[in-house]
Amino acid sequence: MRYKIAHVTSYAYHDSVPIGYSRVCLAPRNCPHQECIRTSLNITPVPSVLNQQGTDYYGNNIAFFSVQEPHDTLSIRSISEVRIEPQLTPPPEATPPWEPLRDLIARAPSPELHDAYQFAMDLEADDDSLALRDYALPSFAEGVPLLAAAVDLMGRIFREFKYDPQATTVATPIKEVLEHRHGVCQDFAHVQIGCLRALGLAARYVSGYITPLSQDSDQSHVGAQASHAWLSLFVPGHGWVDLDPTNNCIPTTEHITVAWGRDYVDVSPVRGVVLGGGNQRLTVNVDVQRLN
Repeated sequence: MRYKIAHVTSYAYHDSVPIGYSRVCLAPRNCPHQECIRTSLNITPVPSVLNQQGTDYYGNNIAFFSVQEPHDTLSIRSISEVRIEPQLTPPPEATPPWEPLRDLIARAPSPELHDAYQFAMDLEADDDSLALRDYALPSFAEGVPLLAAAVDLMGRIFREFKYDPQATTVATPIKEVLEHRHGVCQDFAHVQIGCLRALGLAARYVSGYITPLSQDSDQSHVGAQASHAWLSLFVPGHGWVDLDPTNNCIPTTEHITVAWGRDYVDVSPVRGVVLGGGNQRLTVNVDVQRLN
């Protein structure tokens, strides 16, 4: 599949901003199943400094810019085109039991597990991790195949949590999402990541986009027309397997990966600092078009 993605972030400031610095993570990354064919970044006002050649610790594409003239609006427009192949996923019931991986990660990490080990540290404090562990355990009975257990947990989050864009912000703690069972894709990804890590497993946060409609049905995807979020679970013998609790699916060719990290903070699309500005209004528009 081939897609074109337009992502426009606009800020309107109450007062003039004399200078601002920003970091953006908007260009899709190349990975085994995905190729970023082209990408462009257009910023208004024109930045005094712009560096688009950077990557972070995780290999995500990042750009830095500064606007050093008075402005009361800022527009960041990213246009990308990607080609995606189907991700090969093992049958969930054919994956090994989850306990051996937990035990391997608990020991000193081997070179083969180094990448997984860094995504196995708890997201929350000890008491909150216990609550996440308790929520996860009904899916992770003794000897259950790793991916089958994770898929079951994904389905429970999908059924038991309500998608509600008004319920949370990017700063809402996982414990509140778990308690109230409301949130958005970022929250659901964080909850499942927190559950998996509380069990000693490795899971990473993935940001990107999802197509508005499923190719295989007339159903709409939840989380389209905006940045989307899901997670990847490390499965021994296979590698990383994506899981989308917001849509209760294993992604194939309808999820476009931009970046991955420990959590949202690592891969936020835009962040920065401005001098002055007062109150600000943020508007984000995302359009994903299937080209073939």
